[in-house]
Formats: sequence, C-alpha cells, structure tokens
Amino acid sequence: MRVAMYYNNHDVRLEELPIPAISPDELLVKVWASGVCGSDVLEWYRVPKAPLVLGHEIAGEIVEVGANIETWKTGDRVFVSHHVPCNMCRYCLSNHHSVCDTLAKTNFDPGGFAEYLRVPAINVRHGVFRLPERMSYEDAVFIEPLACVFRGQLHAGWNPGKRVLVIGAGITGLLHIKLAERTGASRILAVDISEDRLAAALRCGADVAVPAGPGLVQKTQDANDGLLPEVVIVATGSLPAVTDAFRLVDRGGTILFFAPTDPGIDVPMPFNELWRKEITMTTSYAGSPRDILASIELIASKKIVVSDMITHRLPLQRTQEGFALVSQAGSSLKVIIEPQA
Repeated sequence: MRVAMYYNNHDVRLEELPIPAISPDELLVKVWASGVCGSDVLEWYRVPKAPLVLGHEIAGEIVEVGANIETWKTGDRVFVSHHVPCNMCRYCLSNHHSVCDTLAKTNFDPGGFAEYLRVPAINVRHGVFRLPERMSYEDAVFIEPLACVFRGQLHAGWNPGKRVLVIGAGITGLLHIKLAERTGASRILAVDISEDRLAAALRCGADVAVPAGPGLVQKTQDANDGLLPEVVIVATGSLPAVTDAFRLVDRGGTILFFAPTDPGIDVPMPFNELWRKEITMTTSYAGSPRDILASIELIASKKIVVSDMITHRLPLQRTQEGFALVSQAGSSLKVIIEPQA
C-alpha cells in the first residue's frame, strides 16, 4: 500500500509498505479521509521520531474483521481514535483520561496518511466509533480536533453568557469560536496576526476580530463595552500570545492554555497580579471517549458546521504540499488528505 512517510516538514515522501496483517482481535480500516493537524508540523516533536507515517484525524471503512470480533463488520464506516485510555486507572476514574499511561502508549498502525491502517485490540475496545449515515468522511475528520476543543472548554468551567476571547484563529481556534457561539457565549472576540485568519474568525462566529499587537488591551475593552473577557482561550503556542492572556482576562476570569509552546520555554508570569485578581488558569490535552461522542453528535446534527473550514483536498501523493500549507499558516484552514483518490 502507499503511505506518506514523514521525514520533516519539507520532506514527506510517497513510499510503499505492506498492508498490515491483523490478529483475531483487530480491524483493518481503509482510510478515506485524514486531516493534517497543526501538531503534525511541530518539527521539534515529530522529527526525532522520524521517519514515520503521521495522521490521526481519520475516517474510514472497515475492510477486514478479526475472527474474535462480533461488534463490527466489513463496510462499517468509522472514526478511529489513535490514542485510547484504559478507562480503569485512577486518572481515568477521576475524568483525566488524557493523562492515562495507556493513552500515551497506544496508536494505530501505521498512521492516517496511508491507504490502510491496522487497529490494535485495545483501540478496537476503546477507540472505534460508528459514523452516523448523515456524516461524510470529510466532516468526520473534525471529530478528533472538536473533541479536544470540547474537553478544553469543559476544563475552563464553561457556562453560557460569558465574554470569550480566542487568541489564535487556526483550526482549533475557529472550532473554539464555533463551540462558544453554539453554547451561548455573549460576545466572542478573536485575535491573530493573520488578516486571513481574522476574516475566517468572523465567518465562524466571532463578533470582533482584532489584530495582535500594540493597544490590544484597549481594543479588547472597546469591543466589550469597556470590559475584558471572562474566558481567554490561548489556541497558539506563541509566547507573546501566552503573556498577552495575562493582561487580557477580566478579574475572576479563566485562562485556558490549549496549545504548547516550543520546548524549553519559560513563561514569565505576573503572579501577584493574577493572585489578586483571582484568575483561574487551566490546561487541556487531547480528548476522552466522552468528548469524542459529544463531538460526533455536534457534527452529525450540524450544531457545529465544519465543512466551511475545508480549504484543500489532496491525494496521498500530494501530502508534502499539505504539510507545507499547514506549516506556513497562510490562507489555508483544514487540509484533508484523501488516500484513496
């Protein structure tokens, strides 16, 4: 089978690998759509593990079923989670599935930028989800990122009627905007350095889009009747964005740090000011099975429309082009690789 083998952001090669053989407790899935995630182009994270086949935002069709499996059949349309929790450890039982040791050790084989992938037994048990008939494979690519966003807003103690600021209007930032609008934010602001992405934020539901830079606090207050936002979501790993969040959140508010910085970065924090203002700071990583189920329902019901964020559909042999589009962070939004095209 053909795969897109990742060496670095500028070297993604079309190569051949054998179609994986499955055991009696495993599944073989034909990949119909696989999204390029922003985390796929983090070279500091990916290059040390290269060469490898990336791709974890996948949707496909079961084409082979292990002899011991009775719950799935060939032809079933599915989303498959690449990392799965054990659902039994102290972290899972306290609803912190994404820090489960098992989650960090699991994956499918080889990755979503391939014509086929093998679903290991533990992923079959905890990470295979049926796609509703009304959901396309393209829309299903957004299940994983929306699940992460859903979990993040839960961690931020989401309640309707909040003033929300999203810093970083890439795909996850836009999904945060869409979800916040759907769940009752009173006013949504977006901040980015890109005019294209600010325009996308307005299309996706932001009330105001403000370019990053000097005067940001005043511009934010001007757009909020003199108030600062109660929830600030940092959907970029940019250090200036992280430090801007400390200045942009209202007293008693919450900052959700949704994206990592580069490794080794120390963030200067105005601790006394944050303490005096009773600022809550939280983080969020990945999504749990609960979040995935919620994401499926939100997309299938069109409560969250995702198709308007797809800007590129590329065959497997053009995966290098897809990585370039995402790493450049220009006018592209969601880039989808179609291995069967």
